[in-house]
Amino acid sequence: MEEVHIISTQTVKPSLKELEPFKLSLLDQLIPPSYTPVIFFYTQTHSSSDAAQISAQLKTSLSETLNHFYPISGRARDNLFIDSYYEGVPYIEARVKCYLSDYLQHVEIEEMNQLLPGEAFGYHPDPTAPLLAVRVTTFSCGGIALALCSSHKIFDATTAYAFLKSWSDFSRGSKGEIPRPDLLTASSQLFPPAQRIPPNASSLMKRLWFNEAKRRTRIFVFDEKSINSLKVIVKSKNLEHPTRFLALTSFIWKHAMLASRSASGISKPSVCFNSVNMRRRLEPQLPDYSIGNMFWDIAVPYTSADDDDSPIELRNLAYLLKEAMDTFYNHDWDLLRSGTKEYVFESLNALEKLVSGGDVQIFFFSSWLNFMGFHELDFGWGVPYWHGVPGVVCPAFSNLTFFKETGQNKSVEAWITLEEATMAKLERDPEFLAFASSNPHSQYKIKI
Repeated sequence: MEEVHIISTQTVKPSLKELEPFKLSLLDQLIPPSYTPVIFFYTQTHSSSDAAQISAQLKTSLSETLNHFYPISGRARDNLFIDSYYEGVPYIEARVKCYLSDYLQHVEIEEMNQLLPGEAFGYHPDPTAPLLAVRVTTFSCGGIALALCSSHKIFDATTAYAFLKSWSDFSRGSKGEIPRPDLLTASSQLFPPAQRIPPNASSLMKRLWFNEAKRRTRIFVFDEKSINSLKVIVKSKNLEHPTRFLALTSFIWKHAMLASRSASGISKPSVCFNSVNMRRRLEPQLPDYSIGNMFWDIAVPYTSADDDDSPIELRNLAYLLKEAMDTFYNHDWDLLRSGTKEYVFESLNALEKLVSGGDVQIFFFSSWLNFMGFHELDFGWGVPYWHGVPGVVCPAFSNLTFFKETGQNKSVEAWITLEEATMAKLERDPEFLAFASSNPHSQYKIKI
């Protein structure tokens, strides 16, 4: 891959007076400090000589966006609040001497980390670290890679999308203002922060999120036919209308467990975590621009029979996932939305008992399906050709799968991160590959 050359490093700041500190919510406090990356690739809509104009447009609109999402330009203090909004957002400009089409056809997904403004996924406890960093990389053809590293301390996927949507609106000259600024801080009102997080809770969250092992990320595409076939397979009298998320999650979970069993020679107990966006479940609903981690992970345990060679029934996994979601929405949801610290910490205590016994495998699943418009973000030169998350290169992270729309043919991309030996087995699993394609660029061709 061609070397990435840094052209400049600046800081973009909002133009506003100092405001009151932004309180973190209890859920924000529980999230370990880590950066989540995302990269958007835009094809040529301008000559390479216009790169400076494009960058100036992005910086001006970014500053304007930070006036409305002001906590993002600050710094977290004592895991309680955010202030010092004048610190701003690091903004890096870079260049790659190749065409974007060549880059995307030949780059390994882990190499995309070279386009990021910082290290992603790892544990970053530095309290002085920025909550957002941006890098804009131009290619010889005029193509652009817009990359962000956002702190999970206040960014969940919905917050990230709301921020990027506002930024892209301002960049195009449209209105990106927040309609109800008072709802920006709704998360800490619903889940007031604790003066002190119990050490066992912090330790558990860190252990779940970060697990030392060599991992590899691969992208698999499920087309509409494969998704519909899986939905038919998992359907039962107890699950009459399975969603594509449920079908894909159970399928990948099953084959990840089988791959792990094949790689290690033993069958391990497993816990699958599904993230739920709580904004749309509240009454009234909270807008996407309510900053913070407004999601909850539903834990679904699975232990195979004593026989390590016993089959894992896909329909059974799908039902376990559906049953756990029903239990959450019909019972736990009312307890959680009451915002009581007691329920949150009791849930963590129960989770600790669940994962502390033996060598338990953790699999996280997250979805950008249905409600995330990342593939429609237009900063003034059209929608992105492709977007996604670079491969995990840091040694400390957990097994993670996230789903996103391809934007074409109702296909879904699954970005799967697993331990290296497990991924090697999954990539050679014929039953898995009967439904999944391992080359996302085979779905559509880039035109530059």
